Amino acid sequence: MTTRLYENPLFLDHNTPKGHPERADRLRSLNIALEHPNFSALERHQAPQANEDAVMLAHPEEHFIAVMRQIPEEEDRINQLEADTYASQKSLQCALTAIGGAMAAVDDVMTGKADNVFVAGRPPGHHAEKSKAMGFCLFNTVAIAARHAQKVHGVERVAIVDWDVHHGNGTQDIFWDDPSVLFCSTHQMPLYPWTGKKDETGAHNTIVNAPLSENSGSDHFREAFKSRILTALNDFSPDLILISAGFDAHHRDPLAQINLVGEDFDWATGRLMEVADRFAKNRVVSLLEGGYDLEGLAESAGMHISRLMKG
Repeated sequence: MTTRLYENPLFLDHNTPKGHPERADRLRSLNIALEHPNFSALERHQAPQANEDAVMLAHPEEHFIAVMRQIPEEEDRINQLEADTYASQKSLQCALTAIGGAMAAVDDVMTGKADNVFVAGRPPGHHAEKSKAMGFCLFNTVAIAARHAQKVHGVERVAIVDWDVHHGNGTQDIFWDDPSVLFCSTHQMPLYPWTGKKDETGAHNTIVNAPLSENSGSDHFREAFKSRILTALNDFSPDLILISAGFDAHHRDPLAQINLVGEDFDWATGRLMEVADRFAKNRVVSLLEGGYDLEGLAESAGMHISRLMKG
């Protein structure tokens, strides 16, 4: 099983205000975890920067222009786009590089250069709606990756699985009326962004939400994953699986109240790889979303990547 990692030191240059949970230390903690000898076989590549047109695969041009206008010229300035979403001088470059890494990852699995790929990028993307930056996210990276797979590689059925503790409202918004993309999400409810009820099913029943109550643990998560998400995936038979891999459902995370441990992400990864083996020629691309406790993030993401490598 060939696993690639896309990273780029530029991702550390997306600056947020002091005390903001989405900070460069998140990637630093993950990088330290990946120094372990267990990850020596991981193929590491520098994420390329996508061109501006890539954003328009999932967003109108007006949205790109609106974000671009919020990028400050001064190195030490940080602009507030909305309640908790910020941009610094290099944030646009970082977002385009996260997109470039995701697109390169799709190219890799579709051409057989790798079986699966993890993209350790920031800012995250799954809260960005068609025409709105929000929830730390400027552009919806996973949605752009899905559109790239369809446009460039002719993929007919893309499945996006989002296990971030916060519902991927942006991804749901973008694919609400698209029968070619299945969007599945486990998340805490009620919790920001206050979307993701079970009855939110999309125009073609290709939106599958599996909300979890506060203080849910491994058993609740795994049952919801098996009964709702895995069932939907098997019915959909995807040609490609994309993961919005947030690790803030870990019990240490300060922004939510779900009590998962690293082994839960290992387990969920394994189940998705089984589906990919049946339908998608093992093709899995995973993109980092949330995860704000540094120890919890490093543990969970490390176990996720390790499972990708084991096959």
